[in-house]
Amino acid sequence: MASETINQLHLLLIPLLAPGHTIPMIEMAKLLAQRENVKVTIVTTPVNAIRYGPTLQQHINSGLPVCFLELPLAGVENGLPEGCESADALPGLHLLPNFSVAVDMLQHRLEERFETLTPRPSCILSDKYMLWSADTAAKYKIPRIVFDGMSCFKQLCTHHLYASNVYNEVPESQPFVLPGLPDRIEITKAQLPLEFNHSPIASSEHLKRVRETESKAYGMVINSFEELEQEYVKEFKKIKGGKVWCIGPLSLSSSNDSSISVDDQRALTWLDSKEPGSVVYASFGSSSQVIPPQLIELGLALEASKSPFIWVIRAGEKAQEVEKWLLESQFEDRVKDRGLIIRDWAPQVLILSHPSVGGFLTHCGWNSVLESVSAGVPMITWPMFAEQFLNEKLVVQVLGVGVGVGARVVVHWGEEEKFGVTVKSEDVKDAIEKVMDIGIEGNERRKKAKVLGRVAKKATEEGGSSHCNLTLLIQDLRELEEVKTQEPMS
Repeated sequence: MASETINQLHLLLIPLLAPGHTIPMIEMAKLLAQRENVKVTIVTTPVNAIRYGPTLQQHINSGLPVCFLELPLAGVENGLPEGCESADALPGLHLLPNFSVAVDMLQHRLEERFETLTPRPSCILSDKYMLWSADTAAKYKIPRIVFDGMSCFKQLCTHHLYASNVYNEVPESQPFVLPGLPDRIEITKAQLPLEFNHSPIASSEHLKRVRETESKAYGMVINSFEELEQEYVKEFKKIKGGKVWCIGPLSLSSSNDSSISVDDQRALTWLDSKEPGSVVYASFGSSSQVIPPQLIELGLALEASKSPFIWVIRAGEKAQEVEKWLLESQFEDRVKDRGLIIRDWAPQVLILSHPSVGGFLTHCGWNSVLESVSAGVPMITWPMFAEQFLNEKLVVQVLGVGVGVGARVVVHWGEEEKFGVTVKSEDVKDAIEKVMDIGIEGNERRKKAKVLGRVAKKATEEGGSSHCNLTLLIQDLRELEEVKTQEPMS
């Protein structure tokens, strides 16, 4: 028994405290813990452990060696409301610096507990934005692997933009060709992610630190699958010396979870009453902060499109304004026969995999893109911020499974009021109709999406590319451990 403990790999997973970052890392934890002699500990806070606990509990009950390490967040001391332990729970972006300070204080709390963890952690696998984890890994002389919940396409674009500085020489709205890519992709400076299109929420100094810690990491785990972006994976591996492991789509690992709430069941029952492939599902994810006038444009487009739809409305502190419009315009009454409105949260993976869903209107966050790809559903693309315009280029131009609504500029997180309405309902309606069209183009797009869905599932099955990459990652870490145990004591 003792030798088994010595040989057991113990991976410490440190996600960023935001749903879009935490959820895929929990899925990754499950996959890792299912492998022989691998223990996984997820570093989080008490409120997040309660929030995500149900997705992990049945795996813990079945005997999988996976658990949360709960570290108290110094939120109240740093001016945060009681119980505010996730970026999406912040009452306003003015508290983001306070939240960052509280998150950085987790380093000391983890290091206080580190030597009590058994067996001793072999590796830290952390979100790229949890910068302090690099110092902790160095302190305890263990490798750090970065998880960046984005595609190899995005990684390669970013690498070549930094290397070329081509974006410095062009006006904001003038298209230029992204350098160094296998495909010819044009973009404007106004559509580039934070690294090249600065916003008040991320200083250039902070982004520089992200790059530096990433460059020193042992390797990178990617939530993608090789068949989705083969040429981009190949090129990115060359840059990273082969230390890149695509182990996604991670959302497929939760497809067997059986817990369905009453609200989830309501959406599924509604979908059961619709024709196959007829429904548009519209959702902007957990982090988007869309202003009410822009949400109204979306609502009018869904109504005008004549397709049945599920619309997830997440207006945060502006929810009352949206509710007022819904009430005064009698929108829900007007669309009651073919529209279902869900407030705040929806079971997205379940909805997308329902046979009645024929199109997904999405902000192009990478998790959402992968969930749509896995379900074989074509996309109506409406990128907003971060790397979402790059994701749109992959979906529309490289994969050929989406149609854009015509969004032209990044609307920086927290600056939505300044930008105002950037997309009109007519353009959204046109994109919806193209995706839902049953003509030659629409059918070709659907066919491509269905093929990708089948390939995604195959990648995660035994013998598939992502399944094999997970094996290779574990083998690599075991070899590192063996080398360490053979080193003479200093």
